[in-house]
Amino acid sequence: MTTLRGPRIRHLVVFTLRHDEGSPEAEVFLEALRSLAAIDGVEDFEVARQVGLKNDYRFAVSMEFASRAAYDAYDGHPLHVAFVRDRWAADVADFMEIDLSELRPG
Repeated sequence: MTTLRGPRIRHLVVFTLRHDEGSPEAEVFLEALRSLAAIDGVEDFEVARQVGLKNDYRFAVSMEFASRAAYDAYDGHPLHVAFVRDRWAADVADFMEIDLSELRPG
């Protein structure tokens, strides 16, 4: 993970699928999710499994952007929009989205 400096944004989403872990449906979803890494401006893309016991989320996806403009371009990109509409809404039971930037003193 890159240290957040200046205009960089880290986009993090933790989520739980409607499908059983390891099921063919879950694997198809995760593979489709990984395809978002190909969108211009996406950096340090990672899909991970939640191993802690302090919440019910099972997976996380994180990525970084060099600027707000890069993040906004990703958010409106046709591949991302279609993924959210066609896959995310159907396959994700619950999620929390967090967007982070550098905390500057003062």
